[in-house]
Amino acid sequence: MKLKKSTINNIISFGIVIIAFIICQSMISTGAMKRSLKGQMIPICVYIVMAVSLNLVVGVSGELSLGHAGFMSVGAFSGVIASAWLLGVAHVENETLRLVLSMVVGGVFAGVFGVLIGVPVLRLQGDYLAIVTLAFGEIIRNVLNCLYFSLDGNRLLVSFNNPNLPGTILVNGPNGAKDVAKIATFPVGFVLILFSLFVVLNLINSRSGRAIMATRDNRIAAEAMGINVTKYKMMAFVTAAALAGMAGALYGLNFSTVAASKFKFDTSILVLVFVVLGGIGNIWGSIIAAALLTVLPELLRAFADYRMLVYAIVLILVMLATNNPMVRSIFARLIHRKGPAAQRGGASE
Repeated sequence: MKLKKSTINNIISFGIVIIAFIICQSMISTGAMKRSLKGQMIPICVYIVMAVSLNLVVGVSGELSLGHAGFMSVGAFSGVIASAWLLGVAHVENETLRLVLSMVVGGVFAGVFGVLIGVPVLRLQGDYLAIVTLAFGEIIRNVLNCLYFSLDGNRLLVSFNNPNLPGTILVNGPNGAKDVAKIATFPVGFVLILFSLFVVLNLINSRSGRAIMATRDNRIAAEAMGINVTKYKMMAFVTAAALAGMAGALYGLNFSTVAASKFKFDTSILVLVFVVLGGIGNIWGSIIAAALLTVLPELLRAFADYRMLVYAIVLILVMLATNNPMVRSIFARLIHRKGPAAQRGGASE
């Protein structure tokens, strides 16, 4: 049975991710990995999923979104609340099951917010869309600063700008959620990466994915062919929002304290940097850029006060190198080389 080229590429992608996980897990179990790097494993998984999901909007759909951190914050807080409710009310003692269910809840809520935001926003294009998504991301963060959640027996109470709630406070307005049960694990983060790749790669290679890319390349021609542009752009936007919400839930359950201030505009820009640095529309590039740039600040601690300066210089140099036509042609030849025949053809040119 002959496999499609896209299927073979997907299998190779999954295989490389699995091999990377096995190497990291073996280093953790043998103690070969430093403690600082070990603490970065879950954030790496989170930012890889964030970068892959944002690339679905920016690279595949062709829309510039600057509010991706807003969906991450919705997923983080809904995941923290769901985890506390599952433990206190539903008595789900298994931490892995509780984590997975919390991530599902985070993804659902973020997806709902993606629909609510996408309906008015996706009718815009270009810079207007970027500005409005930025505004929505800031609105979500400021609304979360005013929300208070508590668990009173079997009741989940919510209030707006009223901290005097009975029961155990889960989310305390601008102070965020404190004493969060840290149940996030690296293996679950790895599974989330595989799930995100499965969803995004299959969507890209599907009929809907081709329709999304058609609307990106030429909106007028796509509409003339009978493609519902708003529907397919909404599909990409909501899918990316749901994946960001699941990543946010994993991120929130990795810390004992979660505040809305962690999901500022800077976080959206950071994820956008991963996408741009790895290559817009290049899923593998997003994975590599997210992993390297998350670890890089820890590796540069030897520079002390100049750490972030060196980090910025490295970013500039990498961007200059990746946008150099000569460097890009070298990488293209390495990737698309098919054997001696291709080499002779390239030499003859």
